[in-house]
Amino acid sequence: MRAAAERVAPGSWGGHRTIGAAVRAAKPGAVVTVQAGTYTESLVLDRDISLVAKGTVRLAAARGPALTVHSGRVEIRGFTIESDAPREPVVLLRGGEPELRECEITGGRVEVAGTARAVLADCSVRRSGAASLRLTGTARAVLEKVTLAGGTGEGLLVEDETRVEAVDSLIDGVTGHGVLVTGGAHLRLNRCEVRASGESAVLVVGHATASLDECRLHQAGGQGLWARGTVGRHTEAQREAARDDGAAAHGVRLRSCEIFRTHGAGVLAEDGSAVRLDDCHVHHTEGAAVVLSGEARGELVSLRAVDCADSALVVRGSAHVSARECTFARTGANGLYAVGESGLALTGCTVRDTAYTAVHLGGAARMEARDCLVSGSPEYGLRVTARAELLATGCEVSGAELAAAVVEDGDAALRDCRLTGGRDGVRLRTSHRPLLSRCTVAGSADSGVRVGPGTGARLEDLTVSGSGGAAVVVEEESTVVIQGGTVTAPGGSGLVVRAGARPQVRGLVVEDAAKNALYVDEGGTGTYEDCRFSRSGFPAVYAATGADILLRRCTVAATESDLLRAEGATVRAEDCEAEEVAEALLPGLGGADGTPAVLTATPALRTPGATEKEPDAGEAEEGTGDDAAARLAELHAELDRLVGLDGVKREVLTLTRLMQMVKVRQDAGLAPPPLSRHLVFAGNAGTGKTTVARLYGGFLAALGLLSRGHLVETDRSDLVGEYVGHTAPRTTAVFKRALGGVLFIDEAYSLVPQGQVTDFGAEAVSTLVKLMEDHRDEIVVIVAGYPSEMDRLLGSNAGLASRFTRTLTFEDYSSAELVRIVEYQAARHEYTCAPQTVEALHHYFETLPRGERFGNGRSARQVFQRMTERHAQRVAELGLGPAELAAAEPGLLTLLLPDDLPPEGTL
Repeated sequence: MRAAAERVAPGSWGGHRTIGAAVRAAKPGAVVTVQAGTYTESLVLDRDISLVAKGTVRLAAARGPALTVHSGRVEIRGFTIESDAPREPVVLLRGGEPELRECEITGGRVEVAGTARAVLADCSVRRSGAASLRLTGTARAVLEKVTLAGGTGEGLLVEDETRVEAVDSLIDGVTGHGVLVTGGAHLRLNRCEVRASGESAVLVVGHATASLDECRLHQAGGQGLWARGTVGRHTEAQREAARDDGAAAHGVRLRSCEIFRTHGAGVLAEDGSAVRLDDCHVHHTEGAAVVLSGEARGELVSLRAVDCADSALVVRGSAHVSARECTFARTGANGLYAVGESGLALTGCTVRDTAYTAVHLGGAARMEARDCLVSGSPEYGLRVTARAELLATGCEVSGAELAAAVVEDGDAALRDCRLTGGRDGVRLRTSHRPLLSRCTVAGSADSGVRVGPGTGARLEDLTVSGSGGAAVVVEEESTVVIQGGTVTAPGGSGLVVRAGARPQVRGLVVEDAAKNALYVDEGGTGTYEDCRFSRSGFPAVYAATGADILLRRCTVAATESDLLRAEGATVRAEDCEAEEVAEALLPGLGGADGTPAVLTATPALRTPGATEKEPDAGEAEEGTGDDAAARLAELHAELDRLVGLDGVKREVLTLTRLMQMVKVRQDAGLAPPPLSRHLVFAGNAGTGKTTVARLYGGFLAALGLLSRGHLVETDRSDLVGEYVGHTAPRTTAVFKRALGGVLFIDEAYSLVPQGQVTDFGAEAVSTLVKLMEDHRDEIVVIVAGYPSEMDRLLGSNAGLASRFTRTLTFEDYSSAELVRIVEYQAARHEYTCAPQTVEALHHYFETLPRGERFGNGRSARQVFQRMTERHAQRVAELGLGPAELAAAEPGLLTLLLPDDLPPEGTL
C-alpha cells in the first residue's frame, strides 16, 4: 500500500510550513509535494522518500549542505538548491540511492561519497568554488544530461574507488580541469562535451581508468586529454569496468571523440599510462596533437591528427605507439617526431603537408612502418638520426624538397618502397649499413641515391629513374654493395664513384644515361660484375686518373664508345662484351696474363645540353673573357656610385684583384694562395652592407669563382628552429639555396644570444661551420651586424672564427653623405633640391638624433620620401586644376624646398 502524500505550502492551511516538517511526518515511500517558494533549511534524508517541486522551489542552506542523504531511495525533482558557501557541498549524498532530477544547484558542489549510488538527470551545477561534482569513497553515479558550469575548480572530480557514467552531459567554463579522475576510480563518458576548461579537459592520474565515446573536448587551457598513470596497478573492479567498456588493455580509451583548440597537446600520455584512440579527430591544437612519453603505451586506430601548430605525433622516453590507418597532416612542425628509446609501429598511415621533416627519428627510437604514405615536406620525408632505426616496407614517400629519405648516423631498412622527388631521392651517411631492397627512387632533382663518405650500404634490386643528376653517387671511402637493380634515364651519369670508394656491384643495369653509365672519379675503385650499360650519351665507362676498377662479364650496348680512360687509370676487364658499339675497347682488355692495356684518353662524346655535378672529361668552359670583363666593369661602376664607404670600396677592389689572381693561378694549373672568401660586415643598420654583399657575389661570379653569384639574405628566424632537431634542417635548407652564390646572414650575432648557453642558435652555427667546409668552393658566407656584437659571435665557435678572417667595417654616414643620398634619390625620381634645401638638409642631419632608431642610408631615404609627401601636399594646397598644373612652371612639380623637410623629431 502506497504511503500517503504530504504537502508543503508556506503560509497556507492544509499543509506543512517547512519541507523538514513534511519529511518528518511522511511515511517511508511517501511523496512530498512542495509548492513554489523559498525554503531556508538544511534537509537530512535517511529513508525512502520523494520530494517533488510544484512551481519554482528554492532550497537555501541554513547551515552546512542544503541537502544530505544518508540512506534510502530518495528522489528530488525540480528543485533549485542554493548555498552561500561555494567551497563546501550544497548537496551531500553519503549513502542510499538518491536521484536528483531537473534540479538546479548553485553556489556549492555536489558530493557523492561513501557507498551512495546516485543518479543526476537533467540537472545543472553552477558557480561552485571547488569541484562542481565530486565522487569519493566507493560511490557510484550516473549522470544524464547534466551541466557542470562556471566552477572555480574541477568540473567533475572522480577519486578513490568510485565509478561514474555520464551521458549527453556538458562541462563548461571551469577554471581547473574539466574532469579529473584519480586513485582507483573509473570514468565513462558517452556523448559528452568538455569545453573552455582552465586546465586540461580530462586528466586521468595514477591507476585510474577512463572510457570516452563520441565526446568533444575543446578550448582547454592545457591538454585535451592528459593521462598520467601506471600500467598494471588496476583494481579488480577497474579491470571489470574496463572489460565492460571493451578496453581492458588500456587505462584510457577514446572512441569517435573530437579534441580541438587546446592550448597544450591534444592528447598527452605520460609515465606508464596506456591510451587507445579509436576513430578520433584531433585538430587545431597549439601543442602537438598526440604526445607519449615516459613508459606510456598508445594504440591509435583511424586517428586523424591534423592542423596542429606543433607536430602531429611526438613519442619520447621509452614510450611505444602502434598506429593503424591514421592520418597526420598539416602540421606546424614534424608529422611524426620520435626520440629517446621510443618505439613506433605504423600500418597504413598517412603523413603529409608538414612544416618540417615529415617523419623524424632521433635518439635510439625505432620505427616499423608498413604500407604508409608520406608526402609534402619542405625538408625530408623520412629522417633517421643518431642511433635511431627505421624499418619500412611497402611505403611511399613523395613531395619532400630536400630528400625523400635521409639516414644520418642511424640505421634503416627500406623494402618495396617508392621514393619520389626531392633534391636527392635518398641520402645515406652513417656508420651502420642501411638497406634498400626492391625500392623505386624516381624524379629527384639531383641524385637518386647518395651514399655519403665512409658509409656502408646495401642496395638490392633498386630501380632509379628520371634523376636530374647522377642516379647513384658513391662518395669518398664508402663501401656500398649493389646487387641487381635498374637505372633508367638519369640526367647525369648512372653510377658515380668518388675517390677511395670501394663498391661491389653485381647485375646492375644502366639505360639511357645522359652522360656515362659508370663514372669512376680520381682514386675510385670497385668491382663491377654482370652489369649491362646501354645507350649512354657519353662513353659507357669513364675512369679518371688514379682509378682502379675491375669489370667482369659486363656488357655495353648501343653506345658510341664503351670506355674512356684517363692516363694513369687502371681498368681490368674479364669476359666483357660490346654490342653495337662504334668504338669498342673493353673486349680487348682481358689479356691472358691479366695485364691491363695502357691507352691514352680519347675525347668524351657529349650530348648537347646535358648537365651534371661531376666534371666532364675534356669539356670546355662556357662563356667568353669579353663577357666577364664587361660584367666586371659594370660592377665596378655600380660600386663607385655608392655614396661614401670609401674604406669598404678599397677592400672590395683589393679582394677582387686577389680573386683575379686566384683565377689566373688556377687556370695555369697552380695551387691557389690560402685565402678565405667569407667575410664579416661590421656596421650599424642602413650602411649598405646588403648592397655590397650583392656586388661582391657578382664580382666572384664574373671571375668564374661562383657559379651564379646570387644573394640569399637570411637571419636567425630562418635558421633556428623552436624544437629539438629542427635547426639543422632549416639551416641546411637555407644554405643549399645559396650554393653558387652569397649567403648573407643579417644580425648574425643573434645566433648566440648572450647568456643563453642552451639556445638552438649554437646548433645553427655548428651546422654552418660544417656546411662551409663541405662546400668551401661553392659559396661565400657573409655575417653582418653591429660591430660591438660581431666579436662575440666569432668567439662562440673556433671553427667559425677560423673561417672569417677578414672584417669590412661600414662606418656611419656623415651628414654630407646623407645629403648626397637624398640628392641621389631625388635625381632618380626626377626631383631637384634647391640650394637652400641642400643647406637645410645638412642642418637637419646634423641635429638628427643617432640613437637605436637611426637607420643611416635608410633614414636618408625616409627623409626623401617624407619630403615628396610634403611637396605633394604643398602643391595640392595651391588649389590648381590639372590644366593649370600642366601650364605651371616645371619647377613647381619637381623642386623640393626647405619647407618640404619633415619637422625635426618626426622621422
